[in-house]
Amino acid sequence: QVQLVESGGGLVQPGGSLRLSCSASGIFFSGYRMGWYRQAPGKQRELVATSTTGGGTNYADSVKGRFTMSRDNAKNTVDLQMGSLKPEDTAVYYCKATPLSWGPTYWGQGTQVTVSS
Repeated sequence: QVQLVESGGGLVQPGGSLRLSCSASGIFFSGYRMGWYRQAPGKQRELVATSTTGGGTNYADSVKGRFTMSRDNAKNTVDLQMGSLKPEDTAVYYCKATPLSWGPTYWGQGTQVTVSS
């Protein structure tokens, strides 16, 4: 059974930091591109960052310079270090696994991040 489990969300003040983690099981982790997405109330889900199997990363313009994504193929985990958080970063953050070749895409259940004073 495939599972993606996010953790690390919570309430943080503007300017603060949070670190999200996603732990994957049931998949050959190195065969998947991993991504972080977010969905704010009333908005569509949007890409935050992606990581290739080799660790290369891409970021949405809105988070460049503030967020850093990393992956550990040995531990089957991806992290998202978020800094200089803004109220507009408030959303449910989801982990996504996309196969490099063929097969289904998997999503985690999401973790809430709230940036508020």
